[in-house]
Amino acid sequence: MRTFYSFTVILGLSFFVSSYNRIENNTLSYKKTSTTLAFNNETDIANIEKANDFFKRYSDLKKYKSDVMSLYKNRTLGSIWFDEDEINEFGSVLYEKAKKTNDLVIPYQNEIDKLFDASSENNLSKTDADMLLSSLYVVYTKKSNADKKKLSYNDMLKDFLNYSTIEESSAATNLDAKVEYDQYYKLEDVLKKYKKLDRSHKWKPIVPAESPYKDLRPDAVSSTISQVRTRLYLLGDLKQDSKSDVYDRELMDAVMKYKVRNGFKPNYILAEEHIKEMNIPLSEKMETLKLNMERCRAIAAQIAASDEYVLVNVPSYEMVYVKNGKIQLTSPVFVGAPLTKTTIFNGEIDRIVFSPYWTVPQSIVQNELRSKIASDPNYLAEKNMEMVNGQVRQKPGPDNSLGLVKFMFPNSDDIYMHDTPSKTLFDFEKRTFSHGCINVKMAKELAVAMLQDYPEWTQAKIDKAMAGKVENSFKLSKKVPIYITYFTSLVNENGEIGFFQDVYEKDKELTGESAVAAQ
Repeated sequence: MRTFYSFTVILGLSFFVSSYNRIENNTLSYKKTSTTLAFNNETDIANIEKANDFFKRYSDLKKYKSDVMSLYKNRTLGSIWFDEDEINEFGSVLYEKAKKTNDLVIPYQNEIDKLFDASSENNLSKTDADMLLSSLYVVYTKKSNADKKKLSYNDMLKDFLNYSTIEESSAATNLDAKVEYDQYYKLEDVLKKYKKLDRSHKWKPIVPAESPYKDLRPDAVSSTISQVRTRLYLLGDLKQDSKSDVYDRELMDAVMKYKVRNGFKPNYILAEEHIKEMNIPLSEKMETLKLNMERCRAIAAQIAASDEYVLVNVPSYEMVYVKNGKIQLTSPVFVGAPLTKTTIFNGEIDRIVFSPYWTVPQSIVQNELRSKIASDPNYLAEKNMEMVNGQVRQKPGPDNSLGLVKFMFPNSDDIYMHDTPSKTLFDFEKRTFSHGCINVKMAKELAVAMLQDYPEWTQAKIDKAMAGKVENSFKLSKKVPIYITYFTSLVNENGEIGFFQDVYEKDKELTGESAVAAQ
């Protein structure tokens, strides 16, 4: 994590280093009881006291004081590990290298960890943070460069502050790139940006000009528009904030970008629900990001071990097919209704079934079909259904509820993915319509993509299998992992964050909000 501090602190450190060097070069020592030492000004004295205070507060570092201070000699800018108000790449590399050094005891590790933890609050001054990292550098160098004792720490630091250090670290990191699901790091980056935005105090509630609220459309003129414009600028959907209260072309593009990444219906209407979403406090957004970072941890090992997989995310109503680390296909889906929720679990797709029969679950037969069959003798025939061994099933065809293809992955809940003839349902924003199965808009395209490694399955053969009157099941020689997930925030391929509706209220369950609401 890069940490932010006031610019005045680094000036203080600069004065302090300069003063320390002058005093050291003149072999002077300062004692509070002395009245004979002459300093150039009171600022020098104050900064020397500040340094002494640092080593007094961090007493375990006193033995490194001389070595640490040697690093600041002739560094007129003061800070070593910061670029302006952020920890620089060298500071991050130092931290990672130190953590990976065997048997290295890091003094004040908790304080240092917080500097790089996006989810932790950090109240250290920039002076303290920089000197802690310099102390870490000395400890790390003593351990890792025992054979270079003839070189001063300052000389070794010159070698360390070289971009080859960053390149070496990046190469090493790439070897472990699959230790975590990459979404974890993307969400972490967004969390850093949101924490910075929160500290800026620029996030103000949007107060609609009209009450009751009226939908805003292109060319509308309203003070609400200028507030929305500022919000989308802060979120990165707009490159500049003109402050205009006219709903112009520039804002239209930003609204569309905002809606698409957050799973809203892609149009230019600014409804009350959009204003409410924009007004969710940053603190809540950051908690959502942290929660979903933890969800990433839960599936990191499985994702890392899979060179090919299907991921279905319920809150965003989206399916992604990945192969060799690259996204091959993305498709909208609809999932189980709140009363028949899609189960969140991992499985393995072992079969693709073309022109499937649909065996109607007994619950649907009892609750929905029984009375219709009793009142209309031709009902089954009209719906292309038949009775087989006491069970109702629908024959293959374009009107089959499973569509033209389904993807099977054995599980105790009898959930699977399939095509659907009800394509208009994908036009809805909230898509919780099924009895638990996952309906895929681009099911045919998914079948084609998954069968690319099976040369016998040509496009012509797939088309014919889908148009058949008899079910055709193909067993995959290599099972494909499928992850049915519940991420209420995700970063897309363009690096844009999306926040999605907590459709099954799982976020509330984890944060305890449901319990509070019930009281």
